[in-house]
Amino acid sequence: MAHWIHSGNSRDPSLKMRLMWKSLDKMRCLRKRSTIPFLGFLITFLLFLNLYIEDGYVLEGDKRQLRDTSVHPPSSERYVHTFRDLSNFSGTINVTYRYLAGTPLNRKKYLTIGLSSVKRKRGNYLLETIKSIFDQSSYEELKEIVVVVHLADFDLVWCENLVQEITRKFAHHIIAGRLLVIQAPEEYYPSLDGLKRNYNDPEDRVRFRSKQNVDYAFLLNFCTNLSHFYMMLEDDVRCSRNFLTALKKVITSREGSYWVMLEFSKLGYIGKLYHSRDLPRLAHFLLMFYQEMPCDWLLIHFRGLLAQKDVIRFKPSLFQHMGYYSSYKGAENKLKDDDFEEDSIDIPDNPPASLYTNINIFENYDATKAYSSVDEYFWGKPPSTGDFFIIVFNKSTKISKIKISTGSDDRLNDILHHGALEVGEKLVGTKKGKQCSSYITLGEFKNGNIEVQDVEHKIVFDIECVRIVVTASQKEWLIIRSISIWTTQPPSQ
Repeated sequence: MAHWIHSGNSRDPSLKMRLMWKSLDKMRCLRKRSTIPFLGFLITFLLFLNLYIEDGYVLEGDKRQLRDTSVHPPSSERYVHTFRDLSNFSGTINVTYRYLAGTPLNRKKYLTIGLSSVKRKRGNYLLETIKSIFDQSSYEELKEIVVVVHLADFDLVWCENLVQEITRKFAHHIIAGRLLVIQAPEEYYPSLDGLKRNYNDPEDRVRFRSKQNVDYAFLLNFCTNLSHFYMMLEDDVRCSRNFLTALKKVITSREGSYWVMLEFSKLGYIGKLYHSRDLPRLAHFLLMFYQEMPCDWLLIHFRGLLAQKDVIRFKPSLFQHMGYYSSYKGAENKLKDDDFEEDSIDIPDNPPASLYTNINIFENYDATKAYSSVDEYFWGKPPSTGDFFIIVFNKSTKISKIKISTGSDDRLNDILHHGALEVGEKLVGTKKGKQCSSYITLGEFKNGNIEVQDVEHKIVFDIECVRIVVTASQKEWLIIRSISIWTTQPPSQ
């Protein structure tokens, strides 16, 4: 039997949510249906968000005051409390969830995987998606994940029948605390009638995507404290084998660099990774702009608000869309991610490092873009004999394999025509940055590429630097498409 779990600190959360939606509806009515007022509203929101981030706007005293406020405050005070609730981007939204299956464990996991699902007119892929998540994970990986399914359809009979199927097929995962099924009751939702018809979308399309934004917001809100990282999937997805290990490698390689959202699929709201600490702000953001545009468009604005300018997407993709029919009207949706690989465990470790080069860089194609699985590259003007490209690790490491590719499909001649690969030790500081004082050559580039395996058997010391050296000047520009490094020790937890 389902039971209720309250999230937040209000005495009457459903009343507060209704007041919040009423307040937003008033703001909506005051704005003309044009893009200019929306941009003004967005800028105002940005300024306010900036104030919150810089000045710690929401204090603990405000939270206590909200808790102690009467359930029925005077009407003049209601909008004040609504405003405070909207401005508390660091806190969870007050929602009392129904637990349909499972309960969370006390121990924080490494990764939460969130899915929101509604009844489809044609096809249902949720059970296959859940099965793929568990089947493609090792026993050790399963210890580090929790899957949260938000059944966001208001048809309670459908929900109950689906919960019975989930419980029957995945009972051991539910008992182990690896699978939770929840629902945010309908009374917490805003009115889905009379919404703004941006982009001339039909009313039913606007209703569908607006509700979907709220579905995701409530899911994010619930998952805030379950793990260190959060991955959003859709309910019709197939996973690559050992995807968690691949994720950990990428996260480890990004240590010391700032990011808001990492992408492991180029489709929709599939394979988007966040720090769990950012989930409250993302949930509030989706609620505030729920009727403006689809969720995947809102995500672009959210990423920009938190100062991640560029998309950070990794190849190969770890998740594949497998459904044939959309949850919107059962329309055909046969989109596939052509970067998906079923077995992608061979993603490089690329330990945290600093990169230096004396090659003249073209525009913003800087050195760091060669040292990740992101679909970008380093691009420099014609190099001369003795020019270098150096990777200096934050910590010395044992390396098993190095693979470097230069040039691109549309610029086949922008390769390193003559070069050598070296590894070094004995790090020293110079005017141009840190470098190693002693190097050993591993091999020469051939046709712009090099791959060296069993490095740990050829080099006796822990490696502190990897260096590419130009051994002959060339007239062509140089693209370093990818630098991939595999280590012998597992990535840090």
